[in-house]
Amino acid sequence: MINFAVIGTNWISEEFVNAALVNKQLHLNAVYSRHIQTAEKFAQKYNVKNCFDDISLLSRSDTIQAVYIGSPNSLHFEQALMMLKHGKHVICEKPLASNAKQVEILYQAAVDNNVVLFEAYKTACLPNFAQIKNNLSKLGKLRKAHIHYCQYSSRYQKYLDGENPNTFNPEYSNGSIMDIGYYCVAFTVALFGKPLEIQAAATLLDSGVDGAGAVLLNYGEFTVSIDHSKISDSVLPSEIQGEQGNLVIKHISLCDQVHLHQKEQVTDLTLPQPENSMVYEADFFAEQIQRGRMDEQAVIRSKITAAVITEIRALTKVKFPADELCYS
Repeated sequence: MINFAVIGTNWISEEFVNAALVNKQLHLNAVYSRHIQTAEKFAQKYNVKNCFDDISLLSRSDTIQAVYIGSPNSLHFEQALMMLKHGKHVICEKPLASNAKQVEILYQAAVDNNVVLFEAYKTACLPNFAQIKNNLSKLGKLRKAHIHYCQYSSRYQKYLDGENPNTFNPEYSNGSIMDIGYYCVAFTVALFGKPLEIQAAATLLDSGVDGAGAVLLNYGEFTVSIDHSKISDSVLPSEIQGEQGNLVIKHISLCDQVHLHQKEQVTDLTLPQPENSMVYEADFFAEQIQRGRMDEQAVIRSKITAAVITEIRALTKVKFPADELCYS
């Protein structure tokens, strides 16, 4: 049994804990929040006694072996680095850090301290993602892919009303490419690896983050176009096109439905997935801890995704305070 703590008490942390309960290898043992009352309220749901409002005390606690980080993006790096240096295995919500430099530092810290660091990108762990990957060869030579994820943010009205929600605040290393767009980039990298060339454009908000954007990734013989937005909705599926067929995917983060189109024949490749699809990433995290090593492909995917997103931000002039930090 692996005792773990959660950092952050929002809905995503609750989703992960519920997923971890399905996995008999993970046991929630502690909760951290900046406010002890908030930690205690979250912990009561799971009959957990260990609550912290001092993150340094949590990092030194001998009651836990692993940590799930579900805090705002800009806090991921500092919190994950602290936990890794104190010998804790870490699963951290995407994006793993604010930029590619921070991601490289975190993985080196994991190696130096002989612990597992895993970016919680659930899509690559899904059965239906495996269906996509395993059926790519049926498309023949790849030519195009169109990856869509546009979802009007529930917090956008607050932004329009003059509030400053984390979702659209550069202080929290946020915006469309770091949230919605992350799924599109990570999906592409997970299937095709590092692109040869990157082009990007974005709709910048007055706060300095991107509300929406478009990315073109060049892979030589084929291209991937990405549309992402937190200020508009889309019902379009995503599609991968080859000379002998195409794959159509509903909802790129969940891969709810996968259909193979070959000439006039359509094959439903969809496999059943539980409503809480985080169970697969929880399982994979526990497996890496038990093996005593990080999954090489997951590390490569995480580093490339961070590098691509960092370059996209440079091209679209999206800057975060975290980018100005100096690292020794």
